Amino acid sequence: MQHDNYRRLNRQDYKTLSLAALGGALEFYDFIIFVFFAAVIGDLFFPVTMPDWLRQAQTFGIFAAGYLARPLGGVVMAHFGDLVGRKRMFSLSILLMALPTLAIGMLPTYSSIGIAAPLLLLLMRVLQGAAIGGEVPGAWVFVAEHVPRQRMGFACGTLTAGLTAGILLGSVVATLINTLLPAATIVHGGWRIPFFLGGIFGLVALYLRRWLQETPVFIAMKSHKTLAEGLPLKSVITHHKKAIVVSMLMTWLLSACIVVVILMTPTYLQKQLAIPATLTLQANSLATIALIFGCITAGWVVDRLGASKTFIIGSLFFGVCSGSFYYLVAQNHQLLRVMYTLVGFSIGVVGAVPFVLVRAFPAEVRFSGISFSYNLAYAIFGGLTPIFVTLIMRLTPMAPAYYVLALAMIGLGLGIYLRREVNPLSQIETRLVEPLSSGN
Repeated sequence: MQHDNYRRLNRQDYKTLSLAALGGALEFYDFIIFVFFAAVIGDLFFPVTMPDWLRQAQTFGIFAAGYLARPLGGVVMAHFGDLVGRKRMFSLSILLMALPTLAIGMLPTYSSIGIAAPLLLLLMRVLQGAAIGGEVPGAWVFVAEHVPRQRMGFACGTLTAGLTAGILLGSVVATLINTLLPAATIVHGGWRIPFFLGGIFGLVALYLRRWLQETPVFIAMKSHKTLAEGLPLKSVITHHKKAIVVSMLMTWLLSACIVVVILMTPTYLQKQLAIPATLTLQANSLATIALIFGCITAGWVVDRLGASKTFIIGSLFFGVCSGSFYYLVAQNHQLLRVMYTLVGFSIGVVGAVPFVLVRAFPAEVRFSGISFSYNLAYAIFGGLTPIFVTLIMRLTPMAPAYYVLALAMIGLGLGIYLRREVNPLSQIETRLVEPLSSGN
């Protein structure tokens, strides 16, 4: 077992990691592409007579429905993931994302079927939300239970980088379509292309996931008959309250950093600082690429320094970079690209979040524990952060800076808390996997 914990990643580990990251990237692409075409979709799926503000509000309401469906989908999938296997749910989540994405690309518009058009669109978004609610916790659990214990951080960080790459892919595809096709062509069907692409890519990723194997930890639990009895979620809520709180705060850090710095800041730069859209979007792409590398770096560091030091150092670095970014760019627009790239890299500390989440819950209820905490926190903080930041902006134009500095303080506090937190899970899992390793 000693050998298994300290060995390097082998070919099978890299295959598992790359297929999981690819699937995660495509799922995030499918989920996020809606945002880039929200204006066109709003015009086509609601009555022409409807006021523009109401049409936009309803379109974003349909987008938000995807977030609200995450906890339900995540908890249901995690329940079966803890009882019947990680791999089955891992395949189901990508199928549940690919089919609605493909369907959105085929939906008739309001002019063809009237009120049924926005209702069908809403249904597809709810299915997508349920899928991504199961995919992200499922992917973290799947990968963490496959790789050696000493490489868990790197694996989780790489997977989180893959999810970020999905956002970047959505941005690139949207930019290409808006650049290559005239506006009239996009309205008359060009908007459907990214949904077709996402659906087809998702089905290809589903096919590739056939080659993945069930996690050694789940196989060991099954053979030892130590799977959760009754409802895994009930056990999580009854026995792991502290782990739920830590995991929800970690998810707040993860979700809100990306929502504010990557998704909201380009609009803030354009409206508050009058920086041209092309420049802000270029800088935003650089920041997203830097975030991908930051997540992998944080995963690598957490394997070497542990969670406590990683979050103490990483949160201080993030706080300094983000505070400097909003202050200096307001003074000098020439610094935008460099500072945005630096702050993008610094929020890569969130790449170490899944490492903490995976270690917070015992193996028999791990999927349910992560899924419940992550999805509930994501639905609350992912949904409320834009509203909260917009409200503070009426008081001060530096609202995003203050919000992300508060997040850095939360990250620092979590890092200090984790110093005294002893992880009791390693012995349990070592005992579970040991007979399996010696039998190999």
